[in-house]
Amino acid sequence: MIVWRDVFLGIIAFATLAMAVAQIAVIVAAASAAKRVGQLADQLEREVKPLFGHLNAIGRDAARAAQLASAQVERADKLFADVSTRIDDTLNLVQASVLAPAREGRALLSAARAAIQAIRELRQSRARQGRSEDEDALFI
Repeated sequence: MIVWRDVFLGIIAFATLAMAVAQIAVIVAAASAAKRVGQLADQLEREVKPLFGHLNAIGRDAARAAQLASAQVERADKLFADVSTRIDDTLNLVQASVLAPAREGRALLSAARAAIQAIRELRQSRARQGRSEDEDALFI
């Protein structure tokens, strides 16, 4: 029985040694995998870093373009407001310079019409007076 005990003790020792070797192999494999993951992360960082730099440059350029576009829109708005004001002033000036003589001409025409009407009425009243004097002489 003692022999069996030594055999089982040897099997247990061998199994413990095999488990220890397997655990060491797993630890070495895990360390190797961790090293590879670290290398991949470094490589990814090296490759992505310029991409982020380019994205930042694109963002700055887009912000600059938006700022320039905003300035151009403000400039165009100011230009259109100025043009609108000038057109309004010009139209008011043209209206004043055209309407004032037109009003004066209309006033002159009205005065001429009134004078002609007065002359007609004077002729008609004289003609009536002349007829009534003629009729008065015939009345006797």
